[in-house]
Amino acid sequence: MSFQEYWEEWEGLDKDYQLLQETHKLYKQQLEEVIKLQNSCLSSIERQKKKYKELSKNLERCQLPETEEQLRDTGFIQELMKERQNIFFEMEAFLPKKNGLYLSLVLGNVNVTLLSKQAKFAYKDEYEKFKLYLTIILLVISFTCRFLLNSRVVDSVFNFLLVWYYCTLTIRESILINNGSRIKGWWVMHHYVSAFLSGVMLTWPDSKVYQIFRNQFLSFSMYQKGFQSWMWRGLTFLLPFLFFGHFWQLYNAITLFKLTNHPDCKEWQVSTCGLAFLVLFLGNFLTTVRVIYQKQKQREEKVNKQL
Repeated sequence: MSFQEYWEEWEGLDKDYQLLQETHKLYKQQLEEVIKLQNSCLSSIERQKKKYKELSKNLERCQLPETEEQLRDTGFIQELMKERQNIFFEMEAFLPKKNGLYLSLVLGNVNVTLLSKQAKFAYKDEYEKFKLYLTIILLVISFTCRFLLNSRVVDSVFNFLLVWYYCTLTIRESILINNGSRIKGWWVMHHYVSAFLSGVMLTWPDSKVYQIFRNQFLSFSMYQKGFQSWMWRGLTFLLPFLFFGHFWQLYNAITLFKLTNHPDCKEWQVSTCGLAFLVLFLGNFLTTVRVIYQKQKQREEKVNKQL
């Protein structure tokens, strides 16, 4: 390469560098503007929510509407306030917010808000892929433990993976909730209880009582992992399989409570796992029944509207 060619290449790189500096400067200016807009939106939303709350209380204390027109206007205002609360929720999904207690303990004050729909969809898709891949891995390991290897070390690896899997799910779900996902109620608590159960199973020493329950637990894990990835795709058809899994949890709890009376039972893990399985059964069963009832009610309301 001649000196002239070298010099021309350097000049080209220098122009690109100058352009980069200008672009980065513009980026920082616009970023500062975005932060100002975010803070403005957050304060406005908080102010609006506070005013609506005060207005709602005043509306409850005021006299009953005297005319049909006043009654209609009151109902209109109440419906509008409910609608705007939902709009505020959607707005806040695209604005930075403080982490909840769990995320603060795990991640500190790191901002986990995703500020675009594309980023939210990508993270949700990654979350679903993570569940699918780990479900397959756990299914293979549970099959290996159940039919090929009877080793407490391999069992410990399986239980450790379960603990890591459920703990990771709780963190990812908390981030999804922080970004506007409506995951709530029992479906969140289920993974906390499952992580606790897996942790207790991990600490259970290799004993006669453990060996009695081992195959039942591994068989249940195989059924649960093989079923959960597709169980909601056709709820009506899959209800028997879903309830079978729930009642298997109850069966596990009953088995463990009976094992507490075994002459060789000295481990605290037996009763603790039994209690955890009972909590899982009650939560899953009652939530499933409630979801079925809600879906049936929505279907009936839809039919009534069509009539």
